[in-house]
Amino acid sequence: MNWDDNAYLISKNRYSENSIIAEVFTENYGKVSGIIFGGTSKKIKNYLQIGNKLYVNYNTKSPTRIGYFKIEILRALTPLYFDEKQKLSCISSAMNLIKLLTAEAQSNKEIFILINKFFDLLTYKNWIQEYIFWELELLKLLGYDLELKNMAEKEIINNQINYYVKSSTERKNIPSFLIENNSKNVDLKNLLNGLKLVTDYLEKSILKPNNLSIPSSRTHFVNLLK
Repeated sequence: MNWDDNAYLISKNRYSENSIIAEVFTENYGKVSGIIFGGTSKKIKNYLQIGNKLYVNYNTKSPTRIGYFKIEILRALTPLYFDEKQKLSCISSAMNLIKLLTAEAQSNKEIFILINKFFDLLTYKNWIQEYIFWELELLKLLGYDLELKNMAEKEIINNQINYYVKSSTERKNIPSFLIENNSKNVDLKNLLNGLKLVTDYLEKSILKPNNLSIPSSRTHFVNLLK
């Protein structure tokens, strides 16, 4: 099997002294793993920043065996944020979610397009708010729609609208920007509450049932925002 495609690098691990095993999310083939020979060399390793957009040639002799990549850099996206710790951490967290939640070798062009949008939203002034909506869209594409607007109940206290969801054991407040989809300035407290809401859902409904834990990259990202 041999093919070429555009891809984003979502993970990498050393394979040998001179090579690495990389996971990429491609436009036409979904998430694919492969060996990059010489991936630790000075010439290549600078390209291999998590989140960079690559042109990959994939070759394997058997579908049951790991293949190998030849790569070219298309867009060095991650180095643009080397001096912005929060955004750099967000890239790591987002790519880790893609790695964790997507299946191997299942084409999903919508997710590839969503990764394109991710790097656009990092340029926005309200990028944290947009990133939370990005995560919700990712979960929806994977079949885990929170349906917050359908679930939320509303109450008015002191002329202020509050949204919440309630079960037999707990009540969770929902930041209003997630329901009203407004673009007004949202304070950090509400942004963190929004991230926590998504984190709790992710952990309870997706990760724990599959014996997985919240990625450390996500915890690090949230802590950097505080």
